[in-house]
Amino acid sequence: MIQSHLTSIIIPSFNGVALLKQCISSIKQYTEEPYEVIVVDNGSTDKTFDYCASQKIRFISLPENRGFPAACNAGLRLARGDSLLLLNNDVTVTRGWLTLLKQGLYSDPSIGIVGPVTNYASGIQQIPVEFHSMEQFQQIAAVHNQADPEKWKEVNRIVGLCFLFKREVLEQIGELDEIFSPGHYEDDDYCYRARLAGYLLLVMGDVLVHHEGSASFKKENTEALQQLIRRNRILYMQKWKVDPLQFIE
Repeated sequence: MIQSHLTSIIIPSFNGVALLKQCISSIKQYTEEPYEVIVVDNGSTDKTFDYCASQKIRFISLPENRGFPAACNAGLRLARGDSLLLLNNDVTVTRGWLTLLKQGLYSDPSIGIVGPVTNYASGIQQIPVEFHSMEQFQQIAAVHNQADPEKWKEVNRIVGLCFLFKREVLEQIGELDEIFSPGHYEDDDYCYRARLAGYLLLVMGDVLVHHEGSASFKKENTEALQQLIRRNRILYMQKWKVDPLQFIE
């Protein structure tokens, strides 16, 4: 049963239990809105299952690493909230983050997807942040995270690291396209589809979260990663006949 006012936070993870612990700890500390966490494990061989079981977290275990889009879709099928949030496991959230994101998301019926600003992202969601520890980052974010619609900006894309959208968007345009597995450009694709359906996208400049940055892909060979990015960009262009790079700024 769908629960109004509940936000389903879906976190894909692959052999990243240390990051996952930090992510979920920050959610517990800084989230004031009703929420559920759903961890989708992509065939990890570390202690991810043990940790989630000890925390009584809703958990989906995939038999192998099927990538970010497939993991997100598995979580979305289990989600009970009317607000849906895809969250990278290397994100640490901050004071007031979800309350502020939802203020923007529900400020107008036409808004379908919102995302925060952060220290590490492609495009305009990255802002300069001088910090030397996570404690210092949290102090900076506590000052930064003050409701200010003047800092909201309508954009063409939201990066998938912290990606909040209404359930009606999912019902209208469907799940993430798994053709982009294991990852890259599935968020661009989803944003384009949402815009085609008439939804607006907002970057919430009054919400700052910490992003470790490409943690799930750092284990890969750099050249292999670049080949994946090039491949998925081509897939996007074949699908939409437009270059997604034009939407980055």
